Amino acid sequence: MLLVLVALLVMAIGMWKVFSKAGHPGWAAFIPILNLYFLCKTAGRPGWWLILLFIPLVQFVIFIVLIFDLAKVFGKGLGFALGLLFFGFIFFPILGLGKSEYRNPVAI
Repeated sequence: MLLVLVALLVMAIGMWKVFSKAGHPGWAAFIPILNLYFLCKTAGRPGWWLILLFIPLVQFVIFIVLIFDLAKVFGKGLGFALGLLFFGFIFFPILGLGKSEYRNPVAI
């Protein structure tokens, strides 16, 4: 249980830095639903996509699209996006604390 809490804390710190690089408030990474809203905004998707994340089965597709778009706006490729998807507790800190720079969102 402690290991899971540490992994979540490390991931939230990585998200804090990712949000900060994108010009959003970093503290939003620690607030459960608000962090999904800012994940949408950082990935270049509209904020109303948050609603789609509460629809069963649709949420999986939307989350995958968000993660791939997030990788794109930081100039990362498919491999990094898969890392974010499956090992977010490792790849979010790499993205946030690394030298990656936030680019303009790819989506409207």
